[in-house]
Amino acid sequence: MSDYSTESVDLHRTYKGKVSIECKVPLLSRDDLSRAYTPGVARPCEMIRDNPAESFNLTMRGNSVCVLTDGTAVLGLGNIGPAAAMPVMEGKACLFKSFGDIDAVPLCVDVPEGDAGTQQLIAIAKAIAPSYAGINLEDIAAPRCFAVEDALQDIGIPVMHDDQHGTAIVLLAAMINAMKVVGKSFSDARVVINGAGAAGTAIAELLRCVDHEADVCVSVKEVIMCDSKGIISPDRTDLNEEKKQLLRFTNRPGISGSVKDAIRGADVFVGVSVGNLLDADDIRTMNNDAIIFAMSNPTPEITPDEARRGGARVIGTGRSDFPNQVNNVLAFPGIFRGAIDARATRISSRMKLAAAHALADAVGEPSPDRVIPDPLDKSIADTVAAAVRHAAEESNCARA
Repeated sequence: MSDYSTESVDLHRTYKGKVSIECKVPLLSRDDLSRAYTPGVARPCEMIRDNPAESFNLTMRGNSVCVLTDGTAVLGLGNIGPAAAMPVMEGKACLFKSFGDIDAVPLCVDVPEGDAGTQQLIAIAKAIAPSYAGINLEDIAAPRCFAVEDALQDIGIPVMHDDQHGTAIVLLAAMINAMKVVGKSFSDARVVINGAGAAGTAIAELLRCVDHEADVCVSVKEVIMCDSKGIISPDRTDLNEEKKQLLRFTNRPGISGSVKDAIRGADVFVGVSVGNLLDADDIRTMNNDAIIFAMSNPTPEITPDEARRGGARVIGTGRSDFPNQVNNVLAFPGIFRGAIDARATRISSRMKLAAAHALADAVGEPSPDRVIPDPLDKSIADTVAAAVRHAAEESNCARA
């Protein structure tokens, strides 16, 4: 069996990182120098000065995304800081290039804790916007990630926090097909989400159609949110403002208790939390043909074998060695590819839903072991991009 940790260190040390800059044009003669640099380069500069939109046509900006992080919520490692976050951001840049043919630049910034740091991060994103066609916010802890993303929706280029929306979009696609497999109505589904951070919040909002157009979004019947202390309910006195806001559209019955109480009679369990949370007996308390998406990494909230012993019909995880891997790489390269091609000013809710339905439709005939496409299927990004570009036009935020 491969020792991926050791092999990864060897890879990073050998290549000194995973991305590099290469020159697109020849520099072999004085004429080459005069065209690429002075004196010829002055004319493209003047054209951009007179029409800033030309920067998308005359520079690398037109196909570039910044992968921006403060290093406060990196994978399962937590707040490890910006320098330690760089290997992950480089990896994200590799995925952008390999799956979406997008030139992504990792940018790890050191900002202080608290509101001052949040405002600095917002200011940095606004300041660098003229260099990019989009900004992918990555591995930023909640609640900062919500404030930063919200503040950047009017800067003229698409900005998306992938940990929130990429996860939610792929999960929605998987759930659409899972409901088909078990023969249940999506709109009748009772869903329990364990984990009230960035991903869990975005999933809940998408499943309940919060801020999504009614003509394209179908809401599930009920979402019950849980955190490490149990069900997020009105009688809790320890809720921060973000969790209080969740009660606007979750837990309408007002129930209390643990996550084990929450899943009784539920159709779907979604885990974005910690491993080894549930066992087969817990799954048996759910409705027949239960759907489980246990996405904690590297240890799921419940293993597929254990969930299957409890009667679960469709099971997905965040791992590549089990069927139905809920992997963001299915979403973000195509979403940004479509948004860039449309020269979109933002990524609208309609564009996110279009991505989810394109992913679901790409499966064709779903089965218990295949409710989402293979993450390594590079054709998926083009499929998603086409749907997103069309949705951008429908949303009136496309300039191309």
